Amino acid sequence: MPLFQIIFNPTSAAELARMPKDLQLHILGQFRGLPKDLLEEEGVFGQLTRQGRTLTRYRLGEYRVYFERHPLGVVVHRILSKHTLKDFLFRSKLDEDENLQTNPKFWDLIEQARSKTAKAA
Repeated sequence: MPLFQIIFNPTSAAELARMPKDLQLHILGQFRGLPKDLLEEEGVFGQLTRQGRTLTRYRLGEYRVYFERHPLGVVVHRILSKHTLKDFLFRSKLDEDENLQTNPKFWDLIEQARSKTAKAA
C-alpha cells in the first residue's frame, strides 16, 4: 500500500489539541485502519456532497471527524463532539447526512477551517 497521510488543518489540529491526551491518543489510534477502510468499506462512512465537493464523516465513539480525500491520504477539517454536532443538528432541525449537506451553516463551519488554513500559509 502506498504512503497514506492524515493531514490535520489548523482548525482540526486545534480541536484535537484541546482534548485530554488520552482521548487524543484514542482518536489517533482509530485512524490506523482508515486507509484500508476507505478502500474496502466505503459504506461505513457518511458522505456529504455540495457543489462537487465531498466530505466524509467518520464516527469515532463520541466524536465525528469530517475529512476530504486528498492524493496523499485525507485532510481532516473538523473533529466535533457528538454532543456539539447533535446541538448543531437540533438547532438546524436536521437529522440525517442528506439534509446536513444542503445546510449552508454546516458548510460555513467547514469553510472557516479552510480560510484559516489559507491565512496561515
